[in-house]
Formats: sequence, structure tokens, C-alpha cells
Amino acid sequence: QYNIKIGFNILPSQSNVQLSMRIVLAGIEKTHQLGICLGESLDVPSVLLLEGDLGAGKTSLVQGVGEGLGVSELIVSPTFTLINEYIGARCPLYHLDLYRISPSEVYQLSLETYWEGIETEPGITAIEWSEHMPYKPYSYISIHFTQIDEDIRNVEISMCRYVLPEALSDFFKIKSH
Repeated sequence: QYNIKIGFNILPSQSNVQLSMRIVLAGIEKTHQLGICLGESLDVPSVLLLEGDLGAGKTSLVQGVGEGLGVSELIVSPTFTLINEYIGARCPLYHLDLYRISPSEVYQLSLETYWEGIETEPGITAIEWSEHMPYKPYSYISIHFTQIDEDIRNVEISMCRYVLPEALSDFFKIKSH
């Protein structure tokens, strides 16, 4: 069962509305299912900024996103390669891991080439350890994981200048009953 709290916040420095949700997920399978739903319903291009401790569920979510997109390859965390690109599904999945990178080194990666479609085909960009980013895209979904115990995770999802796809809205309505 899902426990969901939804609210709207006006961002103080911008004139836009941010939607935020808090979800309690029981088991890594639920994290994976959330990822599948995201992969099936996110518009292209979309950016997922993922935060949370080691083992909190970031990579499991991205594996679900890949499954929802139709990626047939095994999705693994790019901790040492920094970026894994999965092409050949509904759209490309760009999976980045900034765990080993300092904010000053992030500039050298030119991350905007992924979310702006510069030199790459537009797709879904999922960035683990996004708190290391000194800058963010104009529009994104932020997902913060807090692991309560081995099986329970609090997940806070915030959308900045991003409209939630109807299929995803339906997912949360169905699961919140």
C-alpha cells in the first residue's frame, strides 16, 4: 500500500508552481514499479534528479524506468563509467552517476547536452547523486529517497516546471486508495 501526501508550493525565486508528493514504499519491488510507471509515461525529454543514501533505491528506480521504456539491456549503476546510454527503446535512457564527482568537475561533463538534446537524441536523463550538480535543468523531476529500514523507503517527488503526465497522475490516484 502507498501512503501519499500531495501539496503545491510556490517557489520564492520563480513564478511557477511546484508539485510535491511524499510516498512510503514497502519493498524495493515498489520502487521498481514506480520506475516502470515513470518509464512508460514520462514525456521526452525528461530529467530525473535522484538523491538519497547508498542503497536507498536510486538505481532500482532507474532499472524500472528502463523496463518501462523497453530497454532490453541490464541496467547497472554507472559509478565508475559516469554515464551509461541505453538506446533502442521507446526513447534513449541516459543514466548518470555523480557519486565520485565534485561539483566543480560536473561542469566538465556538459550534462546539458543530454537534457537539451545537444549532440544526443532527446530522451530520459536520470542522474544519481544529483546533489553534486552545481546547476540544474530548467525543468525536472526531483526524487529524494530516505531509507527507513531494509524494506521501507520514504520518497519525496518534486516537479519543477514539469507537468505530470496523465498516466502518472492516474498511477498515484489508483495507488493512494
